Amino acid sequence: MSTPRQAVPEAPEERPRPVAHPPVSFDYKAFLPTLPDLPGVYRMLSAEDAVLYVGKAKNLKKRVSSYFQKTLSSPRIAMMVSQIARIEITTTRSEAEALLLENNLIKSLSPRYNILFRDDKSYPYIVITRDAFPRLGFFRGNPDRKADYFGPYPSSSAVRDSLYLLQKMFRLRTCEDSVFANRSRPCLLHQIRRCSGPCIPGLVSAEDYARDVQLAAWFLLGRQNEVVQRLTQAMEAAAANLAFEQAAVYRDQIQSLRQVQEKQFIESHKGEDVDVIVALRQAGQLCVNLAMIRGGRHLGDRPQFPVHGGDSSPEEAVAAFIAQHYALHPAPARLLASPLPDELEDTATGLEAAAGRPVPINEARAVTHKVWVDMALQNARLAITARNQASAQQEQRLEALRAALDLAAPLERIECFDISHTQGESPVASCVVYQGNGMKKSDYRRFNIRDIEPGDDYAAIRQAVSRRYDKLAEGEGIAPDLILIDGGKGQVAMAAAALEELGLAHLPMVGVSKGEGRKVGLESLVFPDGREALQLGADNPALHLVVEIRDEAHRFALTGHRARRSKTRNTSRLEDIPGVGPAKRKALVTHFGGLPGVAAASVEQLSQAPGISPALAATIYAALH
Repeated sequence: MSTPRQAVPEAPEERPRPVAHPPVSFDYKAFLPTLPDLPGVYRMLSAEDAVLYVGKAKNLKKRVSSYFQKTLSSPRIAMMVSQIARIEITTTRSEAEALLLENNLIKSLSPRYNILFRDDKSYPYIVITRDAFPRLGFFRGNPDRKADYFGPYPSSSAVRDSLYLLQKMFRLRTCEDSVFANRSRPCLLHQIRRCSGPCIPGLVSAEDYARDVQLAAWFLLGRQNEVVQRLTQAMEAAAANLAFEQAAVYRDQIQSLRQVQEKQFIESHKGEDVDVIVALRQAGQLCVNLAMIRGGRHLGDRPQFPVHGGDSSPEEAVAAFIAQHYALHPAPARLLASPLPDELEDTATGLEAAAGRPVPINEARAVTHKVWVDMALQNARLAITARNQASAQQEQRLEALRAALDLAAPLERIECFDISHTQGESPVASCVVYQGNGMKKSDYRRFNIRDIEPGDDYAAIRQAVSRRYDKLAEGEGIAPDLILIDGGKGQVAMAAAALEELGLAHLPMVGVSKGEGRKVGLESLVFPDGREALQLGADNPALHLVVEIRDEAHRFALTGHRARRSKTRNTSRLEDIPGVGPAKRKALVTHFGGLPGVAAASVEQLSQAPGISPALAATIYAALH
């Protein structure tokens, strides 16, 4: 059993030290006294009349004067000041007007020293209309008062995922009114239990449909516990009336709801509307990540990489993002920022002017808030990693692998196989695909291995390769430029035999054999033709690519194996846990909508079930994982 790794705290990022004021050709001593004590916008221009920087100010004289003090906040600002040839100002009636003008000028002029976020796209919403049988749908634009809108969401995919889940749980119609009014029989969505069929009289009553609409709205507003309570009451009432089929429908709704809460959202029971804004500089990139929480539900996030970031600090990036983003998009009740902007009061004042109301900007202090900030930072790191991986570094790794294997053609598509099982139980094979600059998940495949001796990895890999490429042998599908097999000589020999039977022995293939002590970096590449194994070395970029693909194949096989294994174990594992009697088992299954919901719950969520103490929750979690 492996020992859990302890998290190593990151070294705090060193803040920029004050920089001595550089020599300036601009006669600021004569210019500064002419500035008014009024709000407005200032533009700094070079000798070539190029706009260097655009800024807003509550007091133009004080703000512009700050650039000509003895010290400046960073080398970037010092460099900008040294290039100033003249300064232009525009006074406004209020700071709110200055904020709007500043954002318009930044967007149109794209000054060299402004941090610019290209975030002009509108954010999507979920809409529930106010018809007799309301429609659930996707909306992008400016919400009005003719319907109920929920969001905004960080991306269209987040909306569509949520719509799918809402259809599954509450079975509301998604068809347009023109289609709805002209149906003569229920559509396919009704047949697959994604719509209750209000278009056809008699399939669902107006009262029952209105109840489902209300539950969907409660869910979107963060009132999940009330939804579960209402569904639980309806399930128990249906069971008491011997309406077991209807009770099963309510049970499935509860289970779906619990799965959504566990897998898709980090939940706050306060029903908060919060935006989490984090900035991170890492690996030569500056990333600002916006995470949206509506109704206490984490809806996802959107990482952004500013233009003209230069050597700007994360604090400056957060301030710039807040100023630009909320000039175009509605602000929530509060913001959580990490790190906080240096000039917090000015940033908050500008945000209040844009929103038309106070919007607090705070550090995360509550446990849930810290979880949200940590998630946003982690996603920012992932976004930076993905951005760098999509660069020329990927091409370099592909070329290094091609050269190491002495292949004539460039590598465009690589497929990798792995087998996962538990002492021979429920074997699953995975095939993952790397194409272009990253993993192509739409082409992933899993194979449930059948009719072999338990634990026979050789037979399993042969079956997986045969099933993967049988269509390719008939002229269908895309041939890979390289096949990777997670295993040594035996697995490679079986895979080669499968390819030969299919007439595909010409496809290049190597095995990835684990090194001594299974340490990463000591892997060897095994060839099917008996050549001596090739060990590339821990620092070789080709090996880094191979290990990355191999690890993804392992992950994909493992998740598939666990899912298959859980389905084959039909007895309730709750019965074997000390301290969990019939009453507590019933409470757990009712609270989470079934055993899968219990197994997917965290220790904290388990402890919220009736009669389950934190200690017992930890025992249950340990027994189920």
